[in-house]
Amino acid sequence: MRLGFGRQCAVWLVAIAVLLSSCTSRPPETAETPESAEPAEVAVEPALDDVAADLPRLDGQATVELLVNGETIVIEVDGTQAPLTAGNFVDLVQRGVYDGTVFHRVVKTPQPFVVQGGDPQSTDPNVPASQLGTGSFVNPETGQPRYIPLEILPSGAETPVYSQTFETAGIAEPPALTHTRGAVAMARSQFPDSASAQFYIALADLPFLDGSYAVFGQVTEGMDVVDAIEQDDVIESAQVVAGLDNLQPPEAASPAADSDPEPAE
Repeated sequence: MRLGFGRQCAVWLVAIAVLLSSCTSRPPETAETPESAEPAEVAVEPALDDVAADLPRLDGQATVELLVNGETIVIEVDGTQAPLTAGNFVDLVQRGVYDGTVFHRVVKTPQPFVVQGGDPQSTDPNVPASQLGTGSFVNPETGQPRYIPLEILPSGAETPVYSQTFETAGIAEPPALTHTRGAVAMARSQFPDSASAQFYIALADLPFLDGSYAVFGQVTEGMDVVDAIEQDDVIESAQVVAGLDNLQPPEAASPAADSDPEPAE
């Protein structure tokens, strides 16, 4: 039986309320959507070029395989339309950050919503369950958490919108990458530029998240495995199986950036 529009809206509101009740350690105003911990400090935003220079990027496509419950989930990662977000994810996969992490939030009732995981601290059995969902990737080279800017490309545009939701930026067009069933996107707090390592997979079409959260990939195989995920299920392994050569290191860490300029003749 199909739900009427009003009843469908009510059901989604209940799903959001369930999500809110699962994250008591976070600000209530941020708990109505998939989220991660907010940065400890909010600094003055540097220029985007400066931020991008410190981040990996994906020029083109890549394929990632997750092994969960002994079954494979294949994700096509889209660096053409989300270069920084996709680059961050592929870099973390390549580093082994997701190996052994858990899906700490699974919302399937009253309607399918998301499975969310990738918190690096979830590999530590001493971290209490109530703290899961608050962790970020800490760059071993700098000892600092790595956050990425919110990055969403409007349909028909050549350049993504950074650090703003479409509502804030006054953009009416839909995003090029939308929250269809199987979409893979970055979780964050209420701060647009607070995504780090945590990601979620949409269990249904979730158009109300479009323009607010950064989709960067799509499950192309193993959606039945995603549907079967339960809370605390482990990502046994994550690996890049194609497109790794499209991953570009941060400009700030490239040999050209580190070398001294040649003396003028």
